[in-house]
Amino acid sequence: MAGEWRLSRRRFLAAGGAALLGAAVTGSAGLAAAGPETVRLTDFWLFGRYADGGADPDFDETDLDPVRLPHCVTPLSWTGWQPSSWQDQWLYRKHFTVTPAMTAERVRARFDGVMTNATVSLNGRVVATHEGGYLPFEVELPEVVVGDNVLAVVVDGRWALDVPPNLPRTAGPSVIDFYQPAGIYRPATIGTVPRTRLADVFARPVDVLSPARSLHLTCELDTTVALGEPLQVTASVRQAGLELAQGATEVAPMPVGTKTVEFDVGGLGAVRLWDVEDPALCDVVVTVRSGPRVVDQRVVRTGFREARFTPDGFFLNGRRLKLFGLNRHQWYPFAGGALPDRVQRRDAEILRRELNCTMVRCSHYPQSSAFLDACDELGLLVWEEIPGWGRVGDDAWQRQNLKDVAGMVVRDRNHPSIVVWGTRVNEAAGSTDLYLRTGRLARQLDPSRPTSGALATTTGARLALPPGTDEQVLAYNDYTARRGAPFQLRPPRAGVPYLVTESIGTLAGARAYRRTDAPATQHLQAELHAKAHDLAAADDRYCGLLAWCAFDYPSGWQRSVGGSKFPGVSDIFRIPKPAAAFYASQGDPLVRAVAEPGFAWDFTAQPTGPGPGATIWSNCDRLLLFLDDRPAGEARSRRADFPHLRYPPFAADLTVPRGRRPQLRIDGYVGERLVVSRRFSGDRSHDVLSCVPDDPGLRADGADATRVVIAATDRFGTLRAGTAGRVAVTLTGPGELVGDPTLDFGATGGAAAVWLRPFAGPPGTLVLTARHDTLGTATATVTTSAAAREATPRL
Repeated sequence: MAGEWRLSRRRFLAAGGAALLGAAVTGSAGLAAAGPETVRLTDFWLFGRYADGGADPDFDETDLDPVRLPHCVTPLSWTGWQPSSWQDQWLYRKHFTVTPAMTAERVRARFDGVMTNATVSLNGRVVATHEGGYLPFEVELPEVVVGDNVLAVVVDGRWALDVPPNLPRTAGPSVIDFYQPAGIYRPATIGTVPRTRLADVFARPVDVLSPARSLHLTCELDTTVALGEPLQVTASVRQAGLELAQGATEVAPMPVGTKTVEFDVGGLGAVRLWDVEDPALCDVVVTVRSGPRVVDQRVVRTGFREARFTPDGFFLNGRRLKLFGLNRHQWYPFAGGALPDRVQRRDAEILRRELNCTMVRCSHYPQSSAFLDACDELGLLVWEEIPGWGRVGDDAWQRQNLKDVAGMVVRDRNHPSIVVWGTRVNEAAGSTDLYLRTGRLARQLDPSRPTSGALATTTGARLALPPGTDEQVLAYNDYTARRGAPFQLRPPRAGVPYLVTESIGTLAGARAYRRTDAPATQHLQAELHAKAHDLAAADDRYCGLLAWCAFDYPSGWQRSVGGSKFPGVSDIFRIPKPAAAFYASQGDPLVRAVAEPGFAWDFTAQPTGPGPGATIWSNCDRLLLFLDDRPAGEARSRRADFPHLRYPPFAADLTVPRGRRPQLRIDGYVGERLVVSRRFSGDRSHDVLSCVPDDPGLRADGADATRVVIAATDRFGTLRAGTAGRVAVTLTGPGELVGDPTLDFGATGGAAAVWLRPFAGPPGTLVLTARHDTLGTATATVTTSAAAREATPRL
């Protein structure tokens, strides 16, 4: 059943939508110069299938539906997506009001992501086109009129587009490993900018490990009026609220056009370095003045860190760090990629705080800026790569590929979390000439990071770095062991930095890993992930290993099951599977002690329990076991099986006499200190339904959302994956449910999730009620508050 994502026209009008359709473009400009105003274009757009004349100002909008951004063009469920439902042209229309004061400045719109091609019109006139679904584009709106204006965006979601990562026109969406639902699926912004403005600022740390460390500024000035007076450009570097240093330069009078200005800010010896354990960030405030008048101001965020890939491993700020991580797809159930920033940020929190990853690969395209912002703040290193998968196309395709390299690097080069640019198309042979061009372009735009690209074969020249190339990291998707045990990795290639960018996935072990699969299948996935990281840790020449993958995702490609792939250590709802317990166990026990069974304490399928050799993933020194609070021995370390893991798992004999269903208790110790005690019920008669939101409060601005996890649990809160039955979900309050109104626990493995999106308007309370046939009812309450007046993303 399709997710309930669309507002009805009646509910829209009841929420004040008629006024919002013609809302004035006003709002906070953050630290921009006086005058410019920006606002997120969230509530409300009018949407439908494209019809001739759809961009005309007087187009009949009667049959269009009100929607909010980010938005997917078609309702989706959690699996079984049908590409035919989005393979069409779609129309978005936005009415906005321009005041007389705004015409003194430049009015621009920015779209952070439109899948896949877009044609933008203002008041019936085409003002811009854009190809590609993963990078932003800006649109000048030179002919706005005082009063009502109509911005129309025609979105082409059809497959027959020669833009990465699409394959030949004769192919279809199912030949790519991931589906790409159409829509304006990332935020959009509209507002005024000064006639003379800072179009871009790149703040590049230099000599980071030297006491004489500095910052090199590259600023692009853009003016639509000739300037007869010189400009002064200043930069202030601030950390933790304190100014550390300043720098300045003067710019000669400018004609209409653009000019690149470069200068340095020194005296930064006291800056705190950015690190995975201490992600210390800096604000760089760049101001342009004409005499005493501030013309424009821009704030960018960066961090001082040195990241080096070497033949002897990876080094961060001069110390060896074994990269430990996963790949991430950005797709969610019910919404495709169209969920707000808070939800995107939550993925980074899961990867860093819950799965202990030090690195994530953004496979296989640039991902949400909100996700990357969170990586900066959490200390999660990032591999970012251009859109593409398995193929290099014709000349037109390659020209778009080069545009994507430039767009990716320019958008994201201030992120300290990003340590490598993936400028080679994932698992594609391509040509040496193309990869020389993409690598060199990235290095021209950002000389501070290496380039790379994930290879899928060990044969021929594809594995060797071409002579003279700028590609500095050899990356390999290592599925060497897919044809059987024992699991192994290829040895690192001598003399070059070597990173494993994929392993495990659907090509090693079972075709799919779900909570509904046999216990042996679920156990195998966890063992394979642990073994892969153990082998990578065994040899310093591996820079690290990024396994496949963090979350399940929709796909029609080989080895998919019912329109999805299930290789994730968490499911598409971001709910952990048993393999996630391995990652959770690799963190400091004094920060978060973990004692997580690699089995289900459930006697329905296993009448005598998990048996001998049951695995427990833990970062403790010792684990003591109890059955009905009676001592049942001590778990033994599996250090011999995983000699190089920081925290190897434990094994225990948990064979229970048939007919008994005791309670299991696991006590974990670090030294002599009890740091964790977990209980697991063997009696299913006390199981309950839980309904837990990620966030208790949201903003009532139309651009916020949170996940609510609905699960069958034992009385101690542990997920009961073997639960079947359906869950009816209803929502009351000023918001919408992003999710199916009925969830099938038998298919999802006893747990699923939905998302709540408040409407823009007065504060209120959202109450989600979940009802299961035998487990009863559970509720989640989320309060919404008036949106704070905060800085919006800079145009």
